[in-house]
Amino acid sequence: MAEMSDFDLDFSYGLGGEQLVKDILTGGLTVEVKRDRRWVETGNIYIETSMYSKAIHKWVESGLMTTKADRWAFVLEDLVIIVSTDDLKKAIDKYGRPISNKIEPNPSKGFLITINDLIEIQRGN
Repeated sequence: MAEMSDFDLDFSYGLGGEQLVKDILTGGLTVEVKRDRRWVETGNIYIETSMYSKAIHKWVESGLMTTKADRWAFVLEDLVIIVSTDDLKKAIDKYGRPISNKIEPNPSKGFLITINDLIEIQRGN
């Protein structure tokens, strides 16, 4: 059996990346898209996990805890970072810092993470 060259391995790896982008762009994978206005000044990305429901007067799961998306995309100016929902949950578990957002009319709770936190989770896979 012939050994694969570095070119063959690199080409195959590149094709896998192309397929992932194709799946995202053509509907093969679902993506929840988020923007964070303050990430440039804080270095953090806010991930919502619960919100206060005024209809039933209690906190309910939301955001990351209820998503059906395969991936989450963070649009940060001209940069887009896409991670699997499972890896985002791992990043929250390992690096997340709890925070409450008391801004009306939609108070929420969640976690702050950094882009580096997402990269570290990827390195661990």
